[in-house]
Amino acid sequence: MRQIEREIVSGLIFSRDGRFFQGMKDPRKGGVYCDCWHLPGGGAEAGEGRETALAREIREETGIDISSCKIELIDDSGTGESRKVLEIGEEVLCKMRFFVYRIDVDKNSTDIEINLSDDLVKFRWTDPKELPNLKLTPPSAELFKKLGYI
Repeated sequence: MRQIEREIVSGLIFSRDGRFFQGMKDPRKGGVYCDCWHLPGGGAEAGEGRETALAREIREETGIDISSCKIELIDDSGTGESRKVLEIGEEVLCKMRFFVYRIDVDKNSTDIEINLSDDLVKFRWTDPKELPNLKLTPPSAELFKKLGYI
């Protein structure tokens, strides 16, 4: 099996009321960790800066414009790997390095308009105390342990 490497940017999007955004992918479409709660984000394209990729991915997946939000890199040490089926039908081993940014939105979670893309089919605003009861991606679980949430 062929191996590919990807830099993945993701956003820990916090609302003013202390909740953060998580989404779930459609398991029928495959992809990486499709049965777990995700932080929104994705791979940076060739030549694209990480913060530019972050803003694009957040907008594409959630509809949230983060251009006026406070953004801070909070972790760049996460890694993961998963089998992935490419659009051309080839199955590959995807080795990922994660760059996680905290994004603070100056609105309560109930006031933030969400427009999911076809990548995410469900979303939730999560209180960090709920994390031990959720099925998380392995990199997210590792991140939340580092942050002291679980």
